Amino acid sequence: MLEISITKIAHVILMSRELDRAEGELRAFLERLNEEEQTSLVALMWIGRGAFEPEELAEAIRTAAEEATTPTADYLLGTPHLSDHLENGLDALGLSAADEEDDLIRGG
Repeated sequence: MLEISITKIAHVILMSRELDRAEGELRAFLERLNEEEQTSLVALMWIGRGAFEPEELAEAIRTAAEEATTPTADYLLGTPHLSDHLENGLDALGLSAADEEDDLIRGG
């Protein structure tokens, strides 16, 4: 089970799409997440990238916690196609951030 809300994932997706202007804001947002949220986000990205299967979510989260040697913000900001990987990970888990993204875009 993911230990991060879909709304927070939607924030990361939207900011990572605008990385050239939102990198500082995204870094600050990622740094404010607690450890469980950060490891869930990394695990979700790995699932979306194909490093883990959806049914391996618990293992991906465990691995993300065990292998965290770089600050999560640095690691995620250095990941090409971060927003795509997060969206693919959500899709693989049968989830979507589309409604939350729309709400955030509309300022809701």
